[in-house]
Amino acid sequence: MITRLKLKPGQKGTKALVEKYGSDLVCVRYRYDEASRTRIKTVELIEEKKELPARQLRRADEALVPVQVAYGELELGKMARRLGGKWDPAGKLWYIRYGQIKGTELEAHMVLDANEKKKP
Repeated sequence: MITRLKLKPGQKGTKALVEKYGSDLVCVRYRYDEASRTRIKTVELIEEKKELPARQLRRADEALVPVQVAYGELELGKMARRLGGKWDPAGKLWYIRYGQIKGTELEAHMVLDANEKKKP
């Protein structure tokens, strides 16, 4: 069996199927069976939609992660220094191994969008 044509909803040849299935229609395929000399029209439909739980980032324990400690948070700064963090004055961030801050208060201060900033 050979698939010769795959149409998206709204293309010529799908109008009646869009009316029938609405937004659940994903695509329409025309398949040809050479043995029986027939054309088969198939539709792909959405059966179920579910919202996924929030994705958690998984980090290796040895990965350096950026941590932002606000001016005046002396205890957090001391903790970052004690855990072996490196201060980046240009980015005003601490870079600490994730395994060192996992489960501590510093984990909540990780910066998730600091990819464009240069690591020390």
